[in-house]
Amino acid sequence: MANERASGLDVFYPILPNADWVARLVPLGIRTVQLRVKDVGRVEVRRQIAASLAITKRCDCQLIVNDFWQEAIEVGADYVHLGQEDLAAADLAAIKGAGLRLGISTHSEEELAVALSAAPDYAALGPIYETKLKAMKWAPQGLARIGDWKARIGNLPLVAIGGITLERAPGVMAAGAQAVAVITDFMTAPDPAERIQRWCQWADGARRQPIAITKQN
Repeated sequence: MANERASGLDVFYPILPNADWVARLVPLGIRTVQLRVKDVGRVEVRRQIAASLAITKRCDCQLIVNDFWQEAIEVGADYVHLGQEDLAAADLAAIKGAGLRLGISTHSEEELAVALSAAPDYAALGPIYETKLKAMKWAPQGLARIGDWKARIGNLPLVAIGGITLERAPGVMAAGAQAVAVITDFMTAPDPAERIQRWCQWADGARRQPIAITKQN
């Protein structure tokens, strides 16, 4: 397996809203998943993380906890993803001291500089395409920006997110991403489980493709 996948990231990186969805979809063959819990209290967050962690460990899947780094440490998760606002408020020393790996969202050159100063285990770039999941102040980045980001971060894995469909994924990977983070494509499908199975089939082939290592200047 290439060095850039040693971070624990798979090429297919779905984002799920709760442990029930994790239990439903991860056993279908997902190898990396983000748990993005919203609008619940800390006790429920810990419960959701613990339940998801039990499922992902059983299925040999990497669990990444969105935002809730303190709860991730308490429950025993080993990966957390932070947006820029959460990064500014987070205790990076505590995160690193607990052995958690770290992913960080970026949308601009300034945000990328902030992310890289935190020495993350991967950087995420988005939105690549227009997304209807939530209102975004950032315009679609486009495929060319993926190559630009990859040249800037070198061997650090790059996750692309935003409006990525199964049909668009090969082009996103060819542009320089190591993983595609996906939400809407399967969550809005008539049969999310069937769509996930198709994604997993795609991932089986994508994992066999060589990854070009881009060195930093």
